[in-house]
Amino acid sequence: MKDIFGKALLDYQSGNYSEDIITWTNISDKDELPLPYLFRDYSEMPKLEQKALQLSKGTILDVGCGTGNHTLWLQDKGFNVKGIDSSKGAIEVCKQRGVTNAEFKPLLEETEKFDTILLLMNGTGIFQEIIQVSKYLKHLKSLLKPNGQILIDSSDISYMYQDDDGGLWIDINSHYPGELDYYLSYKGEKEVPMKWLYLDFETLNTACQTVGLKCEKVMDGAHFDYLARISL
Repeated sequence: MKDIFGKALLDYQSGNYSEDIITWTNISDKDELPLPYLFRDYSEMPKLEQKALQLSKGTILDVGCGTGNHTLWLQDKGFNVKGIDSSKGAIEVCKQRGVTNAEFKPLLEETEKFDTILLLMNGTGIFQEIIQVSKYLKHLKSLLKPNGQILIDSSDISYMYQDDDGGLWIDINSHYPGELDYYLSYKGEKEVPMKWLYLDFETLNTACQTVGLKCEKVMDGAHFDYLARISL
């Protein structure tokens, strides 16, 4: 990975904001991801994210912490919170913004135990493919303290495959509709394509049950998205 995402965040943090990140997938056209949105405060967050922060307790791990928006809010509330991200640039921005515990680390390399684990802004994306969901859930399970919880959000994007008559234009029996190829560019430089996974709630719930976890929906969002709480 070239960490183009991290470069963009560092540009914004250092006052060199001139353009936004461009994203697209194998089923969607190019779209702008505004850099200011990635530096939003609590009042600008979707209700799903606000709810997840309100439900957080004890020692907290913020997975894919990005610029540290969630980490900083929790830190300011007095929580012992750690942020991890696979972008070196994002972690550098976190530190510059005042996050006291931020590490450049993939989720599967984390070994500490926590009372709350946050995976927000389509937290299931980090699972990459449907075949890897159980592996990630088992690892997350190993990081939970007794009575711990995982707060994760995602979306059911099967609506993106519907035609004007409501029919599906792919065979969802041969391909899980939430598996996407995700592309990103910034200032004309393209990132290495990556896999990104959206999970509908029932699929997540079933996957949790197969690895001995309990899954409950906390709330629905405004557009096919939801927040779930996973526990032992």
